[in-house]
Amino acid sequence: MSEEYHQTKYTPPPGAADILLVRHGRTEAARPGVSFPMVDGHGDPALHPEGEVQAERVAARLRDTPLAAIYVTTLRRTHQTAAPLAAALGLTPRIEADLREVCLGAWDGGAYRMHAARNHPAFVRFRETGEWGHIPGAETTATLHARVRAGLLRIAAAHPGERVAAVVHGGVIGAALEMACGARPLAFTGAENGSISRLVIEGDSMAVKGFNDCAHL
Repeated sequence: MSEEYHQTKYTPPPGAADILLVRHGRTEAARPGVSFPMVDGHGDPALHPEGEVQAERVAARLRDTPLAAIYVTTLRRTHQTAAPLAAALGLTPRIEADLREVCLGAWDGGAYRMHAARNHPAFVRFRETGEWGHIPGAETTATLHARVRAGLLRIAAAHPGERVAAVVHGGVIGAALEMACGARPLAFTGAENGSISRLVIEGDSMAVKGFNDCAHL
């Protein structure tokens, strides 16, 4: 009988960390003249009721997935999104502050959404160039990438050969996947609230294995 060679199913390399990047659920609306509460310079809105439903659906999707840990950021929308999954798995979320959302400077607290909707010239320049620093007082794209990379590598170093979930933010997911595959700036913007993306990290090398999975939503 002749030898046969079949296609194989992907598995992470031995010792690699398998990280599921979950975008937090939809948050409450921004309103003119009313700032979100602020935490360390970042707007800190709570989940909208739709976001709470998305959090439950994330938990239903991942409750049978062996996870060594759940990570969140310093912002409450990630804690609220992670809560149903953490309860289902009996895990206490760990904080990785470097995976918090982009610091938007003068536009934090909700103003970014309003300026984006009105195509403010600084927002247009940001979209054209992928440079967050065009927004008044915002951190630069290079600064964002550096801290997101540092946070992800810390998580990976703590979980060799394990799978973890990290409930994070849209800008962070975009930055992580851009770095992992050398994509143009903003190539991975638009991850849906409650979506799941996937990175496999081996040493300091990152590989994209999934983006914006919304099947559970």
